[in-house]
Amino acid sequence: MDRHIRKRVSLANPIHFLALGFGSGLAPKAPGTFGTLAALPLVCLLAYSTSLSGYLLITLLVSVVGIWLCDKTARDMMVHDDSSIVWDEIAGMLIAMIAVPISWQTLLLGFVLFRIFDILKPWPISYLDARVHGGFGIMVDDLLAGFFTLILMHLILYMGWL
Repeated sequence: MDRHIRKRVSLANPIHFLALGFGSGLAPKAPGTFGTLAALPLVCLLAYSTSLSGYLLITLLVSVVGIWLCDKTARDMMVHDDSSIVWDEIAGMLIAMIAVPISWQTLLLGFVLFRIFDILKPWPISYLDARVHGGFGIMVDDLLAGFFTLILMHLILYMGWL
């Protein structure tokens, strides 16, 4: 992140703190990967402490509130979708792991698949990423990457490959 942009955000600001993935988005290299890693403890916490309906409700809340968090932080930074904004990765990873039994293998596979979809951005992810702006534009590509990962995870589990 450019030092001029860094002056416009503060981890003391709860909106920035969340949008920057509890600070993980400030990693000097691969902030999206670090943001996705920051989501894993949250995935585990929710999977073990809530019902499926609770997990779904919290994931929906994280996704909807994320639109506002990302939009507000991007406006404060005066940069659309700065790589340090990683709340979208957190929401996407929560989606990726809906109703997936938690183990080190499923967490690793979910993490790898999500990062592949997020980095490669196959259609329609790439289409929306290029054409949708604002907070929803920041979030939509990762939400779709999460859905693609979710579908593949459940297919792999159904087929007994994991």
